[in-house]
Amino acid sequence: MIRSNALFAEQAQIVAGFVPVNLATAANAGDWVSMKGFSRCTVVFFAAAGTAGDDPTLTVEQATAVAGTGNKALNFTRLDVKQGSDLAAIGAFTSVTQSAGNTYTEATSAEAQKIWVLDIKADDLDVDNGYDCVQASISDVGSNAQLGCLLYILWGARYLPPGSAIAD
Repeated sequence: MIRSNALFAEQAQIVAGFVPVNLATAANAGDWVSMKGFSRCTVVFFAAAGTAGDDPTLTVEQATAVAGTGNKALNFTRLDVKQGSDLAAIGAFTSVTQSAGNTYTEATSAEAQKIWVLDIKADDLDVDNGYDCVQASISDVGSNAQLGCLLYILWGARYLPPGSAIAD
């Protein structure tokens, strides 16, 4: 529940998946976060333009603990994007739908500035089998520099103030 008189930090958690890095140096695995205390996790990937053909791929997995225990794919069908040569000139997100899968890439994304937003509900996880943690990763984009970072915004806190999202 959103409480209009409470501050953002009193209702949500922001966790760095990974801080700004050169996406071309290695695979960029985000930290694992626990959704036990939250109903939603919004994954935000933010990156500068790079070189054509060095397109990032977002991959999402779920696990039963923040150590990545029993990790497996977490499929999704919708992603919202802002992508272009000047993000300041792009007012609204564009919704992208795909067949259910745990990865997303776009063939011309490398040469554009981009914000990709993926919303995950706690109910999207395999809760019947104890899955309550998520991780997002961005592939190594190739040999050309491209700066990027990944954030998790956990919201819909089940308890106030919200607890940690990086502990089981």
